[in-house]
Amino acid sequence: MKQKNASIVKSLLLALLFVNCDNKDKDFNYTPEETSVETQAVIKTDKAKYAPGDAVAFSIDKLSENSTIRYKYLNKILSEQPLTTKTWTWTPPADDYRGYLVELYKTVDGAEVIIGTVAVDVSSDWTKFPRYGFLSEFGTISDSQIASTIDNLKKYHINALQYYDWGHKHHSPLKMNGSSPALNWLDIAGRQITFGTVKNYIDKAHTINMASMSYNLLYGAWDDYNTDGVSSQWFLFNDKNHVNINKHDLPDSWQSDILVTNPGNTDWQNYIFEKTNVIYQHLNFDGWHLDQLGDRGTVYDYSGNPVSVNETFTPFLKNLKAKFPNKKNMLNAVAQYGQSNILSASVDVAYTEVWGPRDGFKDLAEIIQENNTLSDNKLNTVLAAYMDYDKANGTGFFNTPGVLLTDAVIFAFGGSHLELGEHMLAKEYFPNNNLQMDGELNKKLPKYYDFLVGYQNLLRDGGTFNNPVLISGDGKVNLNSWPPVASSVSVVGKKVGNKQIIHLVNFSNANSLNWRDTNGEQAVPVVKKNLTMNMQNNQTVSKVWYASPDLDGGASKELSFSQVGNYLVFKLPSLQYWGMIVVEYQ
Repeated sequence: MKQKNASIVKSLLLALLFVNCDNKDKDFNYTPEETSVETQAVIKTDKAKYAPGDAVAFSIDKLSENSTIRYKYLNKILSEQPLTTKTWTWTPPADDYRGYLVELYKTVDGAEVIIGTVAVDVSSDWTKFPRYGFLSEFGTISDSQIASTIDNLKKYHINALQYYDWGHKHHSPLKMNGSSPALNWLDIAGRQITFGTVKNYIDKAHTINMASMSYNLLYGAWDDYNTDGVSSQWFLFNDKNHVNINKHDLPDSWQSDILVTNPGNTDWQNYIFEKTNVIYQHLNFDGWHLDQLGDRGTVYDYSGNPVSVNETFTPFLKNLKAKFPNKKNMLNAVAQYGQSNILSASVDVAYTEVWGPRDGFKDLAEIIQENNTLSDNKLNTVLAAYMDYDKANGTGFFNTPGVLLTDAVIFAFGGSHLELGEHMLAKEYFPNNNLQMDGELNKKLPKYYDFLVGYQNLLRDGGTFNNPVLISGDGKVNLNSWPPVASSVSVVGKKVGNKQIIHLVNFSNANSLNWRDTNGEQAVPVVKKNLTMNMQNNQTVSKVWYASPDLDGGASKELSFSQVGNYLVFKLPSLQYWGMIVVEYQ
């Protein structure tokens, strides 16, 4: 046994020597730290996503002499050409549901330097890879303001929007004047809503292939319900004698509390479906984002029968799909309440609003994996996970390290994060805009979304999570298999086809393993450079490459490697928040 251990150590030392020596070889294709620079140019696409066969129109803020644009699919170069104009087009391959990364580079002193990157999503249906945003202000807004908001969300490739509290009454969302929509109305908080603003947002979003989802509870009514044809027999009650309607209390200054109807009552279903049909007749929403209020405790129908509210979700959603077969539907699983019922019905996206006690980074991963299991791996997940929650009671800025670490975990496990709208989200009441994004976050976060799109076929397109054995070859970092521990880099493995994916999420300097960063105090991780890695491996490897949203805009970098015995040895250029290693097998 001692001889065997000695042999392993000897092999690793020889491999390490190979890597260290090979650093000086011009064919060693990782990026040395002296040529690694931050992206200098901003490249934009004209749409949030593209249908197969569509051309992509690009623009760049500034040209760089002797630069080359190239198009990649998972590190494979599809084509490249010199870039000589500030606008140009490219038609991706016709394959559906593909993500591409476009890189602009030049050669400086014999070394490649990345100047800019942008991602492209070719998907016929946004729900395959949902990147969900929101809107929450619908007063009188100019066309130019609407265009500016939509254009800003486009740089994150947001492909669908939740229109939060756009409607009038929950039981009758679109206020009508006779057979025509009213010009304006008040929402439940007493805010002014303008029909033209809602319509213009929908129309503008559609021009760039961004879907629009109408927000409403599946079971809410205002206290003047009887004037609009809602029967008292349709409600849920706190008692068997239908005396006390179950309700969600709201401030006295608001228009009404929310009275909770019974989603299992087919008369209520028919009523609210018809009100939804009125919406669709006048506003070109792509579907319904349904909300709920979580576990309502012990409640009863009008006849005194106990009602398990979660069990009403499935028939409600199935009947909704039958009524509107061409519309998308999704229902918020508040703290995962009713998620098994929701995902067994006809919904198009798994959506979870995350609440305590699921406060750890590990909980975010668990929720995504739960949703994968409950949907038979057919639906991708959106997490409504509100950052800097207590800090948002006052004004200030989001804490960039907290946001990036949380997004790194969500994205690495294949989810996406509802966080972007007219402002960044910090509270469950979406109009709260106390906190702003600072310059650093505005610069870094788009690269995370480029990464999510550019590598979506590895991040959220199948595969099986596993536990590869990865050892630090130089002791520069402490590695641990997921879930995270303090002062370590967490290793997340996933097998996708002939590729072994290894995510490294850096908690080395984290002062908390809670994702919400409620007071905005998460620490910036120190950048680690030139990290030697030893991966236990018994297969023939054809290629090793690395990409990080924190390095050169996510551009992939092929690495030299040594395969000695049962170990694969290679060196990573740098790690700050999140990096992805891809090992391709023959």
